[in-house]
Amino acid sequence: MRIFVFGCGYSAAHYVGDIQYEAEIAGVTTRSAAKAAGFRKAGWKPLLFDGTSRSEGIADALSATTHLLVSIAPGEAGDPVVTQFGETVLSAMPALEWIGYLSTVGVYGDHKGAWVGEETPLDPVSQRSVERVAAEGAWSDLGKARGVPLAILRLSGIYGPGRNAFANLSEGKARRLVKADQVFNRIHVADIAGTLRLLAAGRIGGVFNVTDDEPAPPQDVVEHAALLVGAPMPPEIDFETAELSPMARSFYGENKRVSNAKLKRTGYTFLYPTYREALADLTGDYRPLALPRMPPV
Repeated sequence: MRIFVFGCGYSAAHYVGDIQYEAEIAGVTTRSAAKAAGFRKAGWKPLLFDGTSRSEGIADALSATTHLLVSIAPGEAGDPVVTQFGETVLSAMPALEWIGYLSTVGVYGDHKGAWVGEETPLDPVSQRSVERVAAEGAWSDLGKARGVPLAILRLSGIYGPGRNAFANLSEGKARRLVKADQVFNRIHVADIAGTLRLLAAGRIGGVFNVTDDEPAPPQDVVEHAALLVGAPMPPEIDFETAELSPMARSFYGENKRVSNAKLKRTGYTFLYPTYREALADLTGDYRPLALPRMPPV
């Protein structure tokens, strides 16, 4: 396998790190020169790509790529990879065998806490999810035209090392925000990497919800994390009166339970089926807040 990654962020980088000794990394893109330097040290052949132009070197790297992973958010102008490299994917990647596209469960919209699956009609609420639906459609069209399997992974709230409730507790940013009957699904980054490993190796196409077994109220996760490490319990805050950014508040405008049954039928076994198993392995991320210095007597 020779893989190229558009958008080597948190999730994609974990996957690349997982397969780097058994696959050839054709290249990875980033907007950041600092991140590119880190990727270069790892031997990942970084290329800068900001989505607005055909950056030098990418087409050459794609020419021998067998597996393509796309993890770049679309915008109002559409999917930047399709815009800049759609023709390359269509006619200048003779070795291409599989495409993976990382999307979001936000494409389903709000279902008042009901269960949704891959066959549920898409009804996005936020503009960013509307753009995701359009991007999924663009990649579906491109995959069909190219004649290779396309796997669309709809991801729930992503967490893992360095990005979890313990990190928030350590930084004093954790809150138990309470909204009646609100639940969210989550997914550990290791299970995203594991799913990609399965689908890419098997050249499996289709739409898959990549999400845990237990949609749960967000405050329950914070409470469980605090109890695991004996951290001070953040107070409960009522959602209606909480000070939130428009984006943070918009996430609570969608309430659904997302099924992962299709992915399990495909053969994937979750490393972290719920937040409980995951948090038990992430306790090392907790650093108690430093006590304030007392003035001299």
